[in-house]
Amino acid sequence: MTVHFVGSGPGAADLLTVRAVNLLRQAPVVLYAGTYLDADTLSHCRGDAELIDTQHLDLDEITAHLVDAHRRGLDAVRLCSGDPSLYSALTEQTRRLDAAAVPWDVTPGVPAYAAAAAALGAELTVPELVQTVVLTRTQARSTAMPDTEALARVAGIRASLVLHLAITRVRVLAEELTAEYGADCPVAVVAFASRPNQIVLRGTLADIADHVEGAGLKHTAVIVVGRVLGVREQPDVACSHLYDPARERHRGE
Repeated sequence: MTVHFVGSGPGAADLLTVRAVNLLRQAPVVLYAGTYLDADTLSHCRGDAELIDTQHLDLDEITAHLVDAHRRGLDAVRLCSGDPSLYSALTEQTRRLDAAAVPWDVTPGVPAYAAAAAALGAELTVPELVQTVVLTRTQARSTAMPDTEALARVAGIRASLVLHLAITRVRVLAEELTAEYGADCPVAVVAFASRPNQIVLRGTLADIADHVEGAGLKHTAVIVVGRVLGVREQPDVACSHLYDPARERHRGE
């Protein structure tokens, strides 16, 4: 049978894809991270599903449950927060499943950065201002970052920057980014994006740490840095060439 890695999205139960909901309705075994997923999301599961909370399990223990389901002739869903392509340990888990000859597939989910941008009403790529988005994290007590991806180097291109898993280091990070982006660069923090308890904080690199610490945010938040934030209030922002009236006139000539 098959293990389905399913992106559960940023948290709102109604932001799961149709495919994700269908898989949950059919799966007899569902593994989920109780730290991030709530009862509303699990309400999509079939009534008799075997639900396994993985928040206190290591990867080998998680894999053992997935392999066991396969050997019992049962499909299993491994629910991942956000999208499986980002910080989901997909590589480590699928490597183990390959070694055990267990088939698997992946269903994408709405990533946290997209939910955060939606909460901000922001487009992260604006013509002639920013056309690149960098999704990254920083190292604290987590896995080491490659030397080539030091934050100072990443900041050098001045793209729209989305920092995951970094909220507890926001003051240090803001100081580090100021050299490239400037102290007045807009910053937003979105915690629990898409959920009823969603929190949105706006500021600049100069003061965003004060806002975050005042709100007591410790986890489940992304930091968005860049000049695209608040750009709607600027009257001289360029428009996309795709929708330029001059382009249509030239096409008709």
